[in-house]
Amino acid sequence: MRSNKSRDTKPELRLRSLLHGAGLRYRVSAKPIPGLRRTADVVFTRARVAVFVDGCFWHGCTEHRSVPVTNRDFWSTKIETNVKRDRETDRYLIEAGWAVVRVWEHTPADEALEIVLRALAEADGRRSPEGR
Repeated sequence: MRSNKSRDTKPELRLRSLLHGAGLRYRVSAKPIPGLRRTADVVFTRARVAVFVDGCFWHGCTEHRSVPVTNRDFWSTKIETNVKRDRETDRYLIEAGWAVVRVWEHTPADEALEIVLRALAEADGRRSPEGR
């Protein structure tokens, strides 16, 4: 498991390529809230949108989750802890005024792009005088 990457995974790279192609600029693998040990995969600082591309194994996807046969209790606990931390991270960010976008690694990149674009449009509506 040591060879698993924490950033620049194929699903992240595909999404980032589409975001860049759409003319969007963002931070990669950044902490939305200084001092909080949580890193988002893609961060739009002005819009205050944090994007997470969650791996099915590590984040407990209900569609594709599989628990290894060896050391089953350890892995079950590990994945449950990750899911709990994800919900806690969402709560921290939302309380700080951020929009949180989570997409699964199996989500097609064009669908993930649409989800992010919607979140950015909603965030823009929150910031504009008409949206207040």
